[in-house]
Amino acid sequence: MPAMMLLWGVALVLATAATTYVLHRKLTQGRGQEPDGLFWDVFGGFVVIAPAILVPAVQWAPAGLIMVFVGVATAAGTLLSIRKVERIHAAEPRRRAGFPDDAARHERILEQWRQYELDPARTIDFPAMTDVRTAETATLTRAMREADYCKVTAGTDYRAAVARLAEALTAAERAAGVPTAALPAPR
Repeated sequence: MPAMMLLWGVALVLATAATTYVLHRKLTQGRGQEPDGLFWDVFGGFVVIAPAILVPAVQWAPAGLIMVFVGVATAAGTLLSIRKVERIHAAEPRRRAGFPDDAARHERILEQWRQYELDPARTIDFPAMTDVRTAETATLTRAMREADYCKVTAGTDYRAAVARLAEALTAAERAAGVPTAALPAPR
């Protein structure tokens, strides 16, 4: 009997958490979409949640109360977790006003660097721009990795990483002997 209660308890927790999550998403973000979807989500959750409460209650009466408590606690915990994650996402640097400008600058810098990788004439003229054995080019590659990481990671300074990437590209071009006239105009 304890193994059966545990099995139903796991099913109850998983079904309650999934149903709570889906309902929260649909009620807060999915307004106006698929009116029957809400019904089917509730029904799908109920199909698992109801037996997970009733079957143990039939075998042992206090089990029904325990399962109801587990279900309510799971729903409350899921809602609290969702709200915590939403607060974390709201504080991410990429959600702030400066992010589109930083992302556009990041993309322009990468596009400028790609010219050395993809244009055979530039690769021949400035081989140090693709040679990571050169200290400046190695620094540039690390700065690219850092900027990409900061772009998708909360709690990092994406703007500073993009600024370091721009400085690293300028230093690498200077070290490779790229004439100022060959550089694209800054945007």
